[in-house]
Amino acid sequence: MRVTSVGHAGLFVETRYGSVLSDPWFNAAYFESWFPFPSNREIDLERIGSPTYLYVSHLHHDHFDPRFLRAHVSKETTVLLPDYPLPLMERALRDLGFTRFVHTRNLEPVELDGLTVTITAAVAPTDGPLGDSGLILDDGESRIFDQNDSRPLDLDALEALGPYDAHFLQFSGAIWYPMVYRFPEKRKEMLGRQKRDNQMKRALRYVEQIGADFVFPSAGPPCFLDDDLFHFNDFDRDPANIFPDQTVFLEYLAEHGREGGRGLIPRSTAMLTDGTCTLAHPFPDDEIAAIFADKRVYLEAYKAREQPAIEAAKASWPRGQVDIAASLREWFEPLLEQADMTCVGVNGRLLLDCGEQATVIDFQQRRVYPWCGEEWEYRVGVDPALVESCIVNRYEDWINQLFLSCRFEAERKGPFNEYVYNFFKTLTEERVQYAEGYYAEQFQEQQMWECGDFLVQRRCPHLKADLTRFGVVEDGILTCTLHGWQFELATGRCLTSDDRRLHCEPLSRAGATSIAASSGETAAGTEARRDLAAPAASSG
Repeated sequence: MRVTSVGHAGLFVETRYGSVLSDPWFNAAYFESWFPFPSNREIDLERIGSPTYLYVSHLHHDHFDPRFLRAHVSKETTVLLPDYPLPLMERALRDLGFTRFVHTRNLEPVELDGLTVTITAAVAPTDGPLGDSGLILDDGESRIFDQNDSRPLDLDALEALGPYDAHFLQFSGAIWYPMVYRFPEKRKEMLGRQKRDNQMKRALRYVEQIGADFVFPSAGPPCFLDDDLFHFNDFDRDPANIFPDQTVFLEYLAEHGREGGRGLIPRSTAMLTDGTCTLAHPFPDDEIAAIFADKRVYLEAYKAREQPAIEAAKASWPRGQVDIAASLREWFEPLLEQADMTCVGVNGRLLLDCGEQATVIDFQQRRVYPWCGEEWEYRVGVDPALVESCIVNRYEDWINQLFLSCRFEAERKGPFNEYVYNFFKTLTEERVQYAEGYYAEQFQEQQMWECGDFLVQRRCPHLKADLTRFGVVEDGILTCTLHGWQFELATGRCLTSDDRRLHCEPLSRAGATSIAASSGETAAGTEARRDLAAPAASSG
């Protein structure tokens, strides 16, 4: 099996039974904010343009690039579809001209003329744009897991589908937190350090669970080339920057005793044969090292090449064409009427601060109206041109356009609230009904496990992660390392959000049957605050 990097999370995999193009991304994303790093402009588009199969893990625009797919990928290609409850991805790809699809089921292998394909799908409202996934490919000689941005929960099932020759996964940030928040600089630096540390630890935990022979940092970081965002790049390995590059994670793996870490840049290839991995790169090693060692110089040159396109895109944004409050009232109020659980979950006002067109989204009264100085619980300060663009183009998912652009300022009076985050993904009746149905199906988890001196529900109240695998206890606080949510064991109180609670009780009076975590399930589960953090987009 031969794997060629096409940049960011993109892979071109050649097997004995055909080829797979996965998550190709070439065009600037999110209002010209994100660019692939390193640049992938030199990829031979004809070579990758007629794959046997196309796989798009999710619809975030650093994975789903409609301009590239429309112009450069053969419409004779068969698309591998994750098991998502809403057909949003299939619709998007049909709109681009694709007509051949293989519908997979979560974690169920599909044999395609000799190539075995398995897709693991996550479908919580918080996962990607209402869905994220990872891909397993097995041609009988080699088996790889392309996890990209996804955060699979059923690790037992994944392990059962192994062993794996190679594992490709996200390790870097794919979010706007904490950079855009109006925090004091010292607090922002502290939160950035926590975020960087948490995302590296999470990736390491997946590496240890999957146990592949070779590990490839993938799906990040992007780079920021616009003048307004250029400072977001991690030029000097700043421990408070959430966008560490591949070399940082490879060193992190080595520091933690993990062998097999390998780095790719666009056009690099990895040949997997009989348990070995042979790399070939498009440049000599010293030139590749210079990209990362002299990143500011590299990005300044990259920026100069892309600046005309960035300025042209910014000049095209609509200004003064839309009455923001009136348009959002017509659009959002019918959705708010249907969003019972979302409105209860938010239970406050969000100020969309667009200067003279500042608008309130009131989740208590389920109304949208011009701001007249009312108190708010959440504030988004944003250029009105970006909001006008979202309205003119009727974007159904503002996370996948406006918020991932990082072109805004955020404030909140209290902890992060995922209902606010998810509302902006669900801006159609179909989407909001899906989210409401998902919330309604949540129930008190009955499986329990022994966690120190307490009997605790096994599944995290946030996104049902298995706490026997992802739970770590320190000073009486249980942290779910999958998303960083924290709970006080003595009370069950959630320290991350007011809308969650962990069922736990002292073992001395526990009457339920427990499922004790064995030492093989987690090193810290029985021995052993993502503070105000937003969930990753990945983000990607």
